[in-house]
Amino acid sequence: MTITTSSCPVSKGRLLSAALLISGSCVGGGMLALPVETSQMGFFPSLVSMALTWVFMTISGLLLVEANLWMPEGAHIMTMAAHLLGKVGKWLCTALYLFMAYTSLIAYNSGGALILIRGIKTFFSANTTYGTGCLLFGLLFGVLIYLGTKKISKINILLMAGMILTYVGLVGFGFKEVSIHRLLQQQWSSLGMAFPLLLATFSYQMIIPTLTPYLRRDPKSLRLAILLGTTIPFCSYAIWEWVVLGSVPLKGPGGLQEAFSKGQAATEALYVIVSNVYFVTLAESFAFFALVTSYLGIALGLFDFLRDGLKLQQQISHNLSIGALVVLPVIFFATAFPNAFVLALEVSGGFGDALLSGIIPALMVWIGRYCKSLTGSYQVIGGKGLLMAVFFCSSYILVVQWVKLIH
Repeated sequence: MTITTSSCPVSKGRLLSAALLISGSCVGGGMLALPVETSQMGFFPSLVSMALTWVFMTISGLLLVEANLWMPEGAHIMTMAAHLLGKVGKWLCTALYLFMAYTSLIAYNSGGALILIRGIKTFFSANTTYGTGCLLFGLLFGVLIYLGTKKISKINILLMAGMILTYVGLVGFGFKEVSIHRLLQQQWSSLGMAFPLLLATFSYQMIIPTLTPYLRRDPKSLRLAILLGTTIPFCSYAIWEWVVLGSVPLKGPGGLQEAFSKGQAATEALYVIVSNVYFVTLAESFAFFALVTSYLGIALGLFDFLRDGLKLQQQISHNLSIGALVVLPVIFFATAFPNAFVLALEVSGGFGDALLSGIIPALMVWIGRYCKSLTGSYQVIGGKGLLMAVFFCSSYILVVQWVKLIH
């Protein structure tokens, strides 16, 4: 069986928009949780773990592209699993996808609510409850998913621009706050413990089926978008780790260990420790842009997933129903679990991403290539050895997450 792809050229602007959607899905809530999770191991071990995760998740995305190009245009994870993994695989992928998407959105809604509450207090001198903050964040940004991929990609460029500007400002101020002594602290024995959260921070695979038709099913454009879209987060994470781990103490009141025990974002620790008002304002603004870009990327992917799974057409009534299924459960659980920011992302990566972004793509490609003899316009190099490596690395992360939960 051979699947053909579109011969229409993809513009550089569309390619850049796709790469930024990938980057926006990665550089977001995970960036706010990562320094808290990796604080125990230190800067250099965290850099090594990030590099390994970057390579792994890039390969995983490319495998998903190969499998998606075998499918009819518009096919999402559920349709792909039904064709390649059968009924059991279809419902397993469905459960995993929903688990990952909702867990991530709950984390972003929870973190975004805290920032929104402080913003309302600063600009309007009004106190807002956490539940109201969750409701406002979910409604304000949840309605944007009705705009579709093209319009959200344009909004995302503006949000990414804001995030980049505030990020550059943070790094600029961070040079003055960083202590080399803090950066030299390291504990290599904790290296493996960060992988579950790292998978969540580099997670973007859920929007690959959405980007495939957006990039006209062009393998070269999809590959470039993934490579560029994952490289930007890796560089951003490395510098961000340097700033936060170098400027915030590990122990003591307001330290990173306290933030971890409370399930808080890294910016909460910066808010307590750093006295520079401009630095704190930039941190809050950066956190806001980061959470919104991640929220939109995941919410858009979930919206398309539900429409594909429920076989609903592009109608206003259907879109309203799907949008409600995306937004309302997230608001409810974010309100019910106010300290779940770090834990939600960690569990999403350790269980959801290890399976859906690791084992499942490897299985799909293995079955498609070697059992169904499917061929297409793109194939990831590495053969069976690469697929086995992806499978075993994913299995290792599953074990790590399970050990962390039971302890």
